[in-house]
Amino acid sequence: MNFIWVFIGGGLGSISRYGISLGTQKMSTGNLPIATFTSNILACIILGIAVYGFKDKLESTAWISPFLITGFCGGFSTFSSWSKETVDLIQQGQWFWAVANIIVSIAFGIGILLWMKWSV
Repeated sequence: MNFIWVFIGGGLGSISRYGISLGTQKMSTGNLPIATFTSNILACIILGIAVYGFKDKLESTAWISPFLITGFCGGFSTFSSWSKETVDLIQQGQWFWAVANIIVSIAFGIGILLWMKWSV
């Protein structure tokens, strides 16, 4: 049954990711990967809320973890796109933005989860 929850959550996460991509295309004028950054950071926030804010609920309800953590957050965040967009920045000679994308994405992602772990 967990496969079905992962499937549903992953589909909803992927559709949400696509919606953010469409929405940020209109706002972004440069080559910066704003959609991927936004999706990854929001996925970290959702993951942190689920893991640290609703820990008891996760443990008592078997379907929430496969649906929300593995499925939705897995479909919503995207390491492969982040990696490709960073390589694209390097190939374009935009080293500053490539390094900034690496540092800021990792710092924000881990920082959000650490902050939630310590504050919830």
